[in-house]
Amino acid sequence: IDAIARSDGLIIASPEYVRSIPGGLKNAIDWLVSGAEIVHKPIALLHASHRGDDMLANLRTVLATVSDRFAADIFLRLHLMKMEPAEILKAMETPEDRSKVEAYLRAFASFCMAARESA
Repeated sequence: IDAIARSDGLIIASPEYVRSIPGGLKNAIDWLVSGAEIVHKPIALLHASHRGDDMLANLRTVLATVSDRFAADIFLRLHLMKMEPAEILKAMETPEDRSKVEAYLRAFASFCMAARESA
């Protein structure tokens, strides 16, 4: 909770579990919602699988409820599921994927700075 309170923003990357939010992540969000740490925190999603749309829809609903600064339009999906670490590294070194990650991080950093300035 303290680390989230000190952060400028939060990027959540989560697998799906039976087409839903994993229990551990949902429990963590539930603990955060009782305090102020997540309410005005800029949040964006990152997903490393070609599937999981049901979980992502549920997670978007939860995050839009607990934070007034959930950036639903800042989203990156990478198709890395079932890859070995060396394969992931190779994929992330391609100009196309590297460019996608850099653009995503720039967009989220700008969103966080705008949120900080409006606070």
